[in-house]
Amino acid sequence: MRLVLLLGLSLALNHCATETEAPTEAFYGAEFSTTDVRPAESLLATYGQEALRDSVRTTLRGTVNEVCQAKGCWMTLTAGNGQEMTVTFRDYGFFVPKDIGGKEVLMHGMAYTQLTPVEELRHFAADAGQSETEIAAITEPRSELRFLAEGVRVLPE
Repeated sequence: MRLVLLLGLSLALNHCATETEAPTEAFYGAEFSTTDVRPAESLLATYGQEALRDSVRTTLRGTVNEVCQAKGCWMTLTAGNGQEMTVTFRDYGFFVPKDIGGKEVLMHGMAYTQLTPVEELRHFAADAGQSETEIAAITEPRSELRFLAEGVRVLPE
């Protein structure tokens, strides 16, 4: 009887060790439709700076460049024309994993430009792990492309 139990346990453990999970999408924030998705890199070409002075509701697809390493409260994506877009999350109601740099995401929300104050730029630099010297060198506000995400889907690899 003991031999049967050991054999069964051995087979079960071997099966668990060799079984791999299929990659699945991970959802953060609100669900959204994926019927009209634009590449994040075409954002500026599609809407232009004038439209983005207010805000544009859209769904974008892009690759994450960087994520806040403190708690996943922001990320950056390439928005085209050599510009990077900072993505934050509505009402800080959700965060994304800190290890999704290089992964592709879908996100739905509002794209806009804003004049970002020095204090906030320094906060982002500190979250990104920049040195004290690099942070101290930030002395002027900067006009930036931003995205306020209501929902984010991290796509499987």
